[in-house]
Amino acid sequence: MNVTELTRRLKITTAQLYEHLPQMGFDVGRRAIKIDDTVAMKIIRSWSQYQSTIKKQREQEKDVAEITSRREEKKSILLPLVITVREFSSRTNLPVTKVIQTLMNNGILAALNEKIDFETAAILAEDLGFSVEKEEVVEGDVALFQKDIVKEALAQEDPKKLIPRPPVVVVMGHVDHGKTTLLDSIRTATVAKGEAGGITQHIGAYQLKKTMKKSGEERTITFIDTPGHEAFTTMRSRGAKVADIAILVVAADDGLRPQTHEAIKIIKAAELPMIVAINKIDKPGATIEKVKRELSDIGLIPEDWGGKTICVPISAKERIGIDDMLEMIILVNDLNKESIVANPQGKTLASVIESHVDKNEGVVATLLVQNGTLKLNEYLLIDNTLFGKARSLRDYRGKPLTAVMPSQPAKIIGLKNAPHVGSVITAVRVLPRDVEKTLKLNEVRHAVITPRHGEKKEGIAVVNLILKTDTLGSLEAIVTSLLGLEHPEIRFTIVGKELGTITSADVLTAHATGSFIAGFHVPISPSAAEIASEKGVEIKTYKIIYELLDDIKERMEKLLRPHMVRTEMGSARIRAVFRTETRSMIVGAVVLQGSLTSGIHATIERKGETIGEGKIVKLQSGKNQIEQVGGGQECGIEFQSKHALMIDDVIHAYKEDAMKRELKQHDGFQKD
Repeated sequence: MNVTELTRRLKITTAQLYEHLPQMGFDVGRRAIKIDDTVAMKIIRSWSQYQSTIKKQREQEKDVAEITSRREEKKSILLPLVITVREFSSRTNLPVTKVIQTLMNNGILAALNEKIDFETAAILAEDLGFSVEKEEVVEGDVALFQKDIVKEALAQEDPKKLIPRPPVVVVMGHVDHGKTTLLDSIRTATVAKGEAGGITQHIGAYQLKKTMKKSGEERTITFIDTPGHEAFTTMRSRGAKVADIAILVVAADDGLRPQTHEAIKIIKAAELPMIVAINKIDKPGATIEKVKRELSDIGLIPEDWGGKTICVPISAKERIGIDDMLEMIILVNDLNKESIVANPQGKTLASVIESHVDKNEGVVATLLVQNGTLKLNEYLLIDNTLFGKARSLRDYRGKPLTAVMPSQPAKIIGLKNAPHVGSVITAVRVLPRDVEKTLKLNEVRHAVITPRHGEKKEGIAVVNLILKTDTLGSLEAIVTSLLGLEHPEIRFTIVGKELGTITSADVLTAHATGSFIAGFHVPISPSAAEIASEKGVEIKTYKIIYELLDDIKERMEKLLRPHMVRTEMGSARIRAVFRTETRSMIVGAVVLQGSLTSGIHATIERKGETIGEGKIVKLQSGKNQIEQVGGGQECGIEFQSKHALMIDDVIHAYKEDAMKRELKQHDGFQKD
């Protein structure tokens, strides 16, 4: 094939062709005039996919360039103490889907109208290439939940009634540096002998007893056992400053990594005293001094180097140094004892550590009491709205409680709606008169998402979805992400979305509406599974949010009519017409270029114009039937068409491939 013919088919210049061929893996010299037909066909077939890859690379390069440009220009934005994701998107002039995606990459699930605090927004903005300045706050402009509610409550307590409480410790650090192993090691090392089954329930927080070496005094420590930085950051964004001390885990064989720096930023923003646990000291290649040097480089000078940063070498796996680290936690607590206090008889405030829906128990939450004493059967309020009653209280062992003291975590049953992680709950014995006695309505429970293109039209495919999740935060994050998926050829509707187990009622609704059921971290009831099998309703559950979103996107893309890509295979000139019938004929021809194959279609060219098309039914060479004939060869052709072939007509053989089409991602909301 001539190079000029190839560039014509690809709709590019010769210079562009020579530039792209090496990147596609084809070794064709810049002086080549012709290219082997087989190679040319491979280039044509690969071109569409290559263009798609190049497009994605250019988009990524554009993103990096934009971020770099903003940093070089020192582009600055003003951020308030609290800001919604939507408002952040508006101030940075970035698509909201990009903002949400960046938050997800940092382990934070946030919906469109979710509020994030200044420190979280500042980290997000820096990741996107902006420098940040704090907006001056006018008195009364800050939302109530953004204030440190617990701190304000303590300020109103009688100082004489404030007494020491156990320190609350959060463990943070880079992935795979041993946070989970450390917590497991602490639990195993400190569970009291004789406790039946030890810690039997994962409720997101637990307490341990530590006997001090010198004094023999028994001290209590509370650990928040939350994955990653998400829960801790979310708590702070809602005014729940739950932690008193932070443990930063750094692997001795790896040093400071991206998430380590992120954790340090969060810890500093929270103004928490920090202990660095230098983990994995038993591994080959572990270098404690290297970690200390890296800490020093960012201003965290270790104590033994003349600084103030406490470093404790440990091996969580081998349980080396665990006792020393616990002793250090108590020491840091005693140095900050004036601030680690509460009034057990004062106003009862507790922060939500975890929240989910259990198939047997309904809405379940883990609370950490920060002031006062939470008692059985007390009413639970969030933002002066009734959320339920403390009908059951249990500790991390599953043991029933009648009262929960400051710094003590408890699993609570009795809430009628799943609260956000980080929400501050007020517990009262008697409901105030001004409290609303109806549950707070969920904004997204009955919402329906439809494309902005209007009513259903003929030829438009329909995708109906019923969504069930474990927590409200997950539900909002998934719904917000789905808002960005739309296409004029598809009508996408969320028929229903709720928290909790997938039930038989969900299946019946799905059957009636032709919906697919997606569950995120929720079980399927036996009756629902049975009815789904009978009715032919598809149910699928997910543990990773991206898998759910990708699956739904793929389902929508399958409904798009494929884009047909035509590839020219070869051409031949008619030299003789031997027999003509109603819809077929036998002709003699010579192949001009490429090759002809039996069974493929061809267009008919007469005097430079295309007059119709047909199909090459059979090929013959001499008396033998063949499957393919190459350039320069003569052959007989049985051609099927409603157009009769004539001498000097040229037939152009081609094949068509169905190419998958992709959905475009939009901002996910309309700017009113």
